[in-house]
Amino acid sequence: MTIMRWRPTRELRPWGNMFDSDRPMSRMLEEFFGHEREGTMYWGPNVDILETGDSYEIHAELPGVKQEDVKLSLDNNVLTISGEKKQELKEDRDNFVRVERSYGHFERSFSLPATVQAEKVRANFGDGVLTVTLPKAEQAKARQINIEVEK
Repeated sequence: MTIMRWRPTRELRPWGNMFDSDRPMSRMLEEFFGHEREGTMYWGPNVDILETGDSYEIHAELPGVKQEDVKLSLDNNVLTISGEKKQELKEDRDNFVRVERSYGHFERSFSLPATVQAEKVRANFGDGVLTVTLPKAEQAKARQINIEVEK
């Protein structure tokens, strides 16, 4: 029995050029299932982004990645999370029956609103989750406006 990596776009090829790499459907499938180049899949951490009254928060899943292997940068209102997940097993790859976990370099970038206070950005890493807190500037925070009664 030959074990092959499943590639959904390969199975859809009989449908014609609808799934060519420059088509929206193909791009969507490749984004969902991962990009492949030279036998390795590219990956990026899954994230949750939430907004509170005072800040934005990005929670990025990085299981198996060490804190020292993660880099966080903010340039021109673009936050970039990058790093490398190293393969723990140093055994001969021919011994593997199946490899589904992703390893190697990763990078995710997020365009931020101009109202983020770049100098006050904080990051915390624990239990395989990177949490980045991006405080809002005062003018971006919601505020209550009092309504006056005319006399």
